[in-house]
Amino acid sequence: MRPPLRHHGRHDYSAITKRPDYSWSGGRRLAVYLGLNLEHFAFGEGLGAALGPVSPPPDVLNHSWREYGNRVGAWRLLELFESLRMPAGVIVNTSMYDHAPELVAAFARRGDEMIGHGHTNSERQGTMGEDEERALLAYCRERIREESGTAPRGWLSPWISESMCTPDLLAETGYRYTLNWCHDDQPTRFATRAGPIWSIPYPQELNDIPMIAFRQMDARDFADVIVDHFDEMHEQSKAQPLVMGLALHGYIAGQPYRLRHLRRALQHIATAKDVWITTPGAILDHVESLPAGTIP
Repeated sequence: MRPPLRHHGRHDYSAITKRPDYSWSGGRRLAVYLGLNLEHFAFGEGLGAALGPVSPPPDVLNHSWREYGNRVGAWRLLELFESLRMPAGVIVNTSMYDHAPELVAAFARRGDEMIGHGHTNSERQGTMGEDEERALLAYCRERIREESGTAPRGWLSPWISESMCTPDLLAETGYRYTLNWCHDDQPTRFATRAGPIWSIPYPQELNDIPMIAFRQMDARDFADVIVDHFDEMHEQSKAQPLVMGLALHGYIAGQPYRLRHLRRALQHIATAKDVWITTPGAILDHVESLPAGTIP
């Protein structure tokens, strides 16, 4: 008999059909949040999503395509969210405070939640040593607190890249939840060496980078995916409370022809009954308020 496979030790296996029941705010069963990524990339070096073939540095085509999100696309998404009165979880590189501070401030003014997302998406967190990673987490938390007025409670690693001790370091530097893991449709309590931390579901299917940039899905089809995903989860949530996240980037979803189809999908969600349109931080507050033992 072979030994068991290596395990992360953060949480046990749990079938979603065999868990205690609870409801979201107001007795609602489906929580929906928008995760808007505001990202900045170094010019001529480091990592970055690509529109076309990657050229030798400085790769102006791909850099300027990503920058469109900060100059145009994210502002259009802000207008859309405002028109539908939908809050957002703003997943922000702290370099945005140097590069486009008025953009971050516009979301902060409307009360959106600020979520840590590294300093820049040009670097990958999982390649760092423990001391360097700890310093990054602490720096980002303090910078967001200084600039936007409230220290972030949540974190999404650039490129969803973790080291073996990332959850431990998050808990040790004051974060209360991570968006890195896409393993469930409900929040999960993680074990760390500094006590528990929450995993709030973050989508890798309902996410414009993998679906549009990598799988080259048409904007109409992506909007249909959002609607179908929402309708199915709305139906499933009659049996158990669920979380649906939608991950967006200004340089992808903020392109005009995609924005038109995204508007249709978000209007469908915004007009649905008995749905809690919220933020990851509010989901955290709710699960932490539940009676002990509700979530193992």
